[in-house]
Amino acid sequence: MAEKANGEVILIVEDNEKNMKLTRDILQFHGFATVEATTGEDGVALTREKHPALVLMDIQLPGIDGVTALERIRQDASTSRIPIVAMTASVMKEDRERFDKAGFDGFITKPIDVRAFPGQVRDAIARGRA
Repeated sequence: MAEKANGEVILIVEDNEKNMKLTRDILQFHGFATVEATTGEDGVALTREKHPALVLMDIQLPGIDGVTALERIRQDASTSRIPIVAMTASVMKEDRERFDKAGFDGFITKPIDVRAFPGQVRDAIARGRA
């Protein structure tokens, strides 16, 4: 079994209940603590409040989308260095380029690969902000 995380806090910003549950359950099983938001606005607020080790950001969200939430987090000096990874089913080359240009620190395709996912999260935390 892969090594357990040390309780690092991961913020999951996801509006789909099933995706949220799967992501949360995998992360908690691997020793991460999770905080959850279902809108971009709540994701921004929780990032400011909790200062997670990593934010996993869905792109299609009610209210502001994931790209706008990313921009707001980056504008705040207290949260600008927190790594943020896009989690989305949008896998077209143009989408990936748009997410890179927006300033995401990585990209995880949905549906997530449950075996690879914990390592992807650990790698994103280790890389930090690009």
